[in-house]
Amino acid sequence: MACIEARGLRKAYKSTVALDGVNLKVEEGRILGLIGPNGAGKSTALNAILGLIPFEGELKVLGRNPWTERDKLMTDVCFIADVAVLPRWMKVSQALDYVAGVHPRFDRVKAEGFLAKTAIKRTSRVRELSKGMVTQLHLALVMAIDAKLLVLDEPTLGLDLLYRKQFYDTLLNDYFDKSRTIVVTTHQVEEIQDILTDLMFINHGRIVLDGSMESLETRYAEVMVAPEKAVEVRAMGPIAERQVFGRNVFLFDGADRRRLSQLGEVRTPSIADLFVAVIGGPKAQTQGVGA
Repeated sequence: MACIEARGLRKAYKSTVALDGVNLKVEEGRILGLIGPNGAGKSTALNAILGLIPFEGELKVLGRNPWTERDKLMTDVCFIADVAVLPRWMKVSQALDYVAGVHPRFDRVKAEGFLAKTAIKRTSRVRELSKGMVTQLHLALVMAIDAKLLVLDEPTLGLDLLYRKQFYDTLLNDYFDKSRTIVVTTHQVEEIQDILTDLMFINHGRIVLDGSMESLETRYAEVMVAPEKAVEVRAMGPIAERQVFGRNVFLFDGADRRRLSQLGEVRTPSIADLFVAVIGGPKAQTQGVGA
């Protein structure tokens, strides 16, 4: 059974269409990166998945309609947003007490174990913690819940590099077990490059790229060439071009890597470079690359 499946998912706010007939499928045990520019529809998609807004079309999350069956669904779903939701007056010990009292699948011992790896004191109030510590606390509470789906919306926004790295390391080493599913949105795409199993680009309410990391690494290729070969490579129809230290870098969709290797240095593009090519490139304005 797919963890998340949508067909013709649509959401409009008066004259603004936030989701425009989205079709998607996320299998269980995957880590999906949902990437898009501001206003692309990411948050609306997450809100629909979490049962926070009504929608048109079909959407099933863990086999349930998230809008009509949200209460039942939330026993199997956890969510971390880009803004702190823990009351600033609350002590860490009170946060543990609260979650233990409201969620039947919360393992307090596990949460205490996660917190023991941090510098967070049980007697501290949320307002006394740095933003990084608040994120660590939130993550400890969430990871101690035996949920099937974890949704992360810009979870490390505003954190320094050390806390961001710790966050994803903890997520992979202490939470993800290849049976749970994680959906994450972030603008810091370089930091999730190596943890994703699947990648999805959304723009103007539509999915413009969707696939496993393995399939995308096979499909897309970059070649760096000397300026004198640029005209020849450009004639092969790249989807994007940029310059790096006086050399031309071309990104191709489905090109013959052997032929490219005869012209220059071939490599797999980063998520960031692929995003710029698909979302911001000249061809991306007129067609859905990879849709």
